[in-house]
Amino acid sequence: MLKIGSLVLGVDDMERALAFWTEALGYVPREEPEDRWAVLVPAEGTAGPQLALMLSGTPVQRHPRVHLDLYADDAADQAAQIERLLVLGARRADWDLYPEDADFVVLEDPDGNRFCVIDTSWGA
Repeated sequence: MLKIGSLVLGVDDMERALAFWTEALGYVPREEPEDRWAVLVPAEGTAGPQLALMLSGTPVQRHPRVHLDLYADDAADQAAQIERLLVLGARRADWDLYPEDADFVVLEDPDGNRFCVIDTSWGA
């Protein structure tokens, strides 16, 4: 049986990506990061999804086929998390595919990788 080991993001600047994602998620490097590769794990143990960062020169996709969804508890938490991520270096993405009643906000990390912050209480 297969299982997902890591989600991998291509990045342009490893040091900047490490700084952003460790603060954004409360993750730590699994081992000493390399110049071109790092694996991040939850600081509270390895019982969560891993996020790997890989140095890449590939351009960022405007509408990526794969992206991260980060879950917030409710609308207030979503708003607070978005503001925290913006302070850490994220940017609001120019997203043209929002539905009328979106429960998500699309952001970009400092390397331009798009991800969503989702209000998980929406529609509950």
